[in-house]
Amino acid sequence: MAVWTQPQLIETYLNRRIDSEFFDPEYVKAETETLECQTEKLGKLGVFFPGPFGSAFHVQNYDFKSSYRYIRGRDVKPFFLLDDDNRYIPESDFNRLTKYSVLLQDLMISVVGTLGNVSICTEDDTPAIFSCKSTIFRAEKIDPYYLLAYLNCHYGRMCLLRRQRGAVQTGLNIEDLHAVPVPRFKEGIEKQISSFVQSSRLAAKQAKAFYNQAQKLLESELGLDKLKLDKLVGYTAQFSELELSRRADPEYFDPVAASIVAKITEFDHIMLGSSFAVGNGFPWHSKKFLSDNSGEPVVRIRNIRPTHIDVDELTSIDRDYARKVGFSKANKGEIVIGMDGLKYFYASILEGDCYINQRVAHLKPLSNAKISSEYATFIINSRVGQTQLLRDMTIATTVGHITNRNIAKLVIPYVSDKFHDEITSLVRTSINKKQESKQLLDQAKSRVEQLIEEAVQA
Repeated sequence: MAVWTQPQLIETYLNRRIDSEFFDPEYVKAETETLECQTEKLGKLGVFFPGPFGSAFHVQNYDFKSSYRYIRGRDVKPFFLLDDDNRYIPESDFNRLTKYSVLLQDLMISVVGTLGNVSICTEDDTPAIFSCKSTIFRAEKIDPYYLLAYLNCHYGRMCLLRRQRGAVQTGLNIEDLHAVPVPRFKEGIEKQISSFVQSSRLAAKQAKAFYNQAQKLLESELGLDKLKLDKLVGYTAQFSELELSRRADPEYFDPVAASIVAKITEFDHIMLGSSFAVGNGFPWHSKKFLSDNSGEPVVRIRNIRPTHIDVDELTSIDRDYARKVGFSKANKGEIVIGMDGLKYFYASILEGDCYINQRVAHLKPLSNAKISSEYATFIINSRVGQTQLLRDMTIATTVGHITNRNIAKLVIPYVSDKFHDEITSLVRTSINKKQESKQLLDQAKSRVEQLIEEAVQA
């Protein structure tokens, strides 16, 4: 449906914009309502630093033994930087590009690609340099955590995105970002909002610490931390092994995978299929997916990440269509596994009821299940589980696939009841801390939005 906008001539003159995108009613409404508050322009509250361009930035190779991080555009997510796929550069490159280094509490704004994401640099993100896909804002006259909450709430994000320019590839210019309006409230209110964000960061760190504790416990208990896994140039397999596995490709007989399986089978163990029924999702018609979450939530393969899925973050499908199809929902506490990939076949615990899409495996605990969903998910996502699934995958063209059979016969170590219960507790505590972190960020954003709405109604 076409949308007609007719700005006043004075508006085009003051903003130096005549393109229709700048006067999109959704953007205009958000900024107009923000201006009902006492505001200051972003450029008056701190200093911008552009990222390196062209020949000024050229890193020969990544160095994963280095402590100097390279923050890519894709690492800039709402509120906090992505921290599970970091890249590092040699110290010589860092010293050469030190003018592009970040400081503690710098805000990073993505200006190319995924526009408008804003992250804060914490003590875990430095020392680092950033790429040309982002710009740094160093707050001087405002609490950076309060500003972070505003820029990630609906109003702040709309005011940022309103300033995008370009046709083929849109971007954000620093000159335009200077004019983003920032609502100001009493110091105590801004500090309260800031505290929500800082508490969220603490909860996220605790979640990671609990999960790391579970990983260390697994490695040490199974002796995997002492296992030497040398990559061999060549290796042999018995014909009987080929016949039993129905595989003749060398990847399946990788001695690294064989060593890990041999190690874990020294302990009490089970097959995953003895504790979970393995099924699949439904091939929902793509045209029935909705642009908002007004329908029934559906897990798609792109939603699957290690640990858990909050169903309120999923895309949804038309309710009447879902009801007509009659395919059953998956329930809270059950597991989903992505069945396409090349590097990972992650598993997630569902934290609510939802439908499941095709190419996603659905695991339901059996009544006599020996292991918990938390324990099963953790083992699947560990190198114990991933090594087995990557060994079992078959590749069609460029994408790897696993089957229900591969999942059901996954070897799950069961050292002892105590070990199982301790891992389960650590994983569940980690999930709860992640949810606590998310709730605190939602509180911060909601509080800013509430204050702006109150100013509009006043």
